[in-house]
Amino acid sequence: MTADELLALLTLATAMSFTPGPNTTMAASLGANLGWRAAMPFVLGVPVGWTLLMLACGLGLGALVMAVPAVRIATQALGLAYMLWLAWKLWGSDVLNKSANAGLNIGFTQGVLLQFVNIKAWMLALAMTSGWITVPGLTADMLTRRLLIVCVVMMVFALTSNLLYAATGSLLRAWLGQGGRLLVFNRCMAGLLCLTALWMLRL
Repeated sequence: MTADELLALLTLATAMSFTPGPNTTMAASLGANLGWRAAMPFVLGVPVGWTLLMLACGLGLGALVMAVPAVRIATQALGLAYMLWLAWKLWGSDVLNKSANAGLNIGFTQGVLLQFVNIKAWMLALAMTSGWITVPGLTADMLTRRLLIVCVVMMVFALTSNLLYAATGSLLRAWLGQGGRLLVFNRCMAGLLCLTALWMLRL
């Protein structure tokens, strides 16, 4: 991979990882509602899920998802349902109490699965596969090395961005615990997830 290709990959990874999305919204929400430590399983699940998704696309599964209408529609439907379910969990939460927020115990497995029901993630992984991995004229070993580079870069960026959002949410806990601020915050986060779900339908 040339220096220009690596720079372009890092630029895309930065833009996609640190802008708000389903992963970072949930990381911030879990940090705010349950604290830094409780958010860690989800935060760790995101880069693992993304890496598995990237490997699947590198092996050709992503092209199948996007090419077969029934599979694509099923993925979108699952993503929509999952986003709305997460939004519903957040909507009524207004107490900084782990027992009261038991429904928000969204952990490692959910962090992994969220990547596979996010049609945006499939499209991004496919774009990265075609742009940085399946370049014509490369040997199998070169393709494998490129796939590993992309996976490592995206894993590091996914972990870093979600750690940052979870930490930010955790730092806001004391302020959010006053009055009705937490309920407003959670409903804003729920609204973002709903908007993301509706946006996914247009893809």
